[in-house]
Amino acid sequence: MSEIDWSEEDKNAAVDALHKAYKRELKILIDEVKQKAFNLTEVEEVWKLHDFLSARRHDIDGKYDYRDAASVFVLATLVKQGWLSLEELQVLSRDKLAKISALTRI
Repeated sequence: MSEIDWSEEDKNAAVDALHKAYKRELKILIDEVKQKAFNLTEVEEVWKLHDFLSARRHDIDGKYDYRDAASVFVLATLVKQGWLSLEELQVLSRDKLAKISALTRI
């Protein structure tokens, strides 16, 4: 996809959406970790939890790289994964929203 020009308003809206998705995903992660930690009975489960957290951190840190906040690909991925909805992105310009919407169908 060719380079896309982002207005300051669109960039700010994209960063806001990214923050919203990030908070949602972290809340779910924290709830999941609490449940896993509550059920720990053996040290091997502790190491599995550590591995799980390391993998999730790698995934989340890469996904929410704010340098790419104004990226139709990042936003489309978050919509596809359920962390954002297209309705929440209605504040973006029509061309960006159309591209994000198209990418969610791929």
